[in-house]
Amino acid sequence: MSVVVQSPANRILVIAPNWIGDAVMAQPLLQLLKRDHPEAVIDVLAPAWVAPVLRAMVEVDMVLETPFKHGSLQLRERWRYAKILRQRGYAAAYVLPNTLKFALLPWMAGIKKRVGYKGESRYGLINVMHHDSRPVPRAMVAFYAALASAPVSDLTQSFPKPRLQITPAQIDTVLQDTGLSAKQPLICFAPGAEFGNAKRWPVSHFAELAKTILQVYPDAQIVLLGSPKDVEVCQQIQAACPAVHQFAGKTKLDQALALIAASNAMVSNDSGLLHIASAFNRPVIAIYGPTDPDHAPPFSDIAHSLSLRLACAPCKQRECPLGHHDCMNKLDSHMVWQSLQAILGTGTAT
Repeated sequence: MSVVVQSPANRILVIAPNWIGDAVMAQPLLQLLKRDHPEAVIDVLAPAWVAPVLRAMVEVDMVLETPFKHGSLQLRERWRYAKILRQRGYAAAYVLPNTLKFALLPWMAGIKKRVGYKGESRYGLINVMHHDSRPVPRAMVAFYAALASAPVSDLTQSFPKPRLQITPAQIDTVLQDTGLSAKQPLICFAPGAEFGNAKRWPVSHFAELAKTILQVYPDAQIVLLGSPKDVEVCQQIQAACPAVHQFAGKTKLDQALALIAASNAMVSNDSGLLHIASAFNRPVIAIYGPTDPDHAPPFSDIAHSLSLRLACAPCKQRECPLGHHDCMNKLDSHMVWQSLQAILGTGTAT
């Protein structure tokens, strides 16, 4: 791997979270670092599956893709990679994952200022240590953005919204490659959820919503997005409503970014694609069941967070512990359509 360059006097390394949604919600930290250190060059270290999102952040100079296997310590490989980081001459590192193994890297690389949360007892490895021991966790944007300031017990300041940016030419290319039209309404659905089945709005509800949209807007293009893990669910939606475009597992993440940026609206479970749409400031409808809508809300100018807020929620479980999944099943397609119709009917989604 050849990434060695002449080191500027002020180069910052940010070690990004391993989840797409978290990486998006960490973006305001980059905004604050660039504001406070305008001359600094900011590199971000991240897994390959997160890299396309980071390349859509204007503050990032270079994305370094981690060569490590997920969940493995790989001490020898970390020492080897730390030598590369040492040659790049970083003045500071911000370690966003709370694990011990990611805190090892900047310490091995001899980076003097190493900022992060306590995590897995990382004393010594993190030498500017933040704590978040409050009974109710702060929202994720605030959690990451707080690292830009000195550690304090109670941080009350407001933070910027996450933002992503790609060029119109990138969007046009992907629309052409996927056979979609820039002249017809484009609505993205994200039916997947890495966390578990409990976060999935039912297939039947997505299909019913798609049919309703097409009844009112027959020229609408409804696109199903997701990872290869979401293909089965998306195929079930397409079987119930054949007019939708099933792209889950077929598009790369950078292509999905372009489609989301071009969309008139996004309807999504609590997932990484939801936060991508929010960071592009697209109108979003976020569907919450077992997770807390106040913990990781969308930040678009037009955003609807839908939750029944049942007594059993948020349970934060991967599968419904009561077996009925009422938090999602009882949030029917008509409720979502009311919010989506308000977006499409006002013309504010264009």
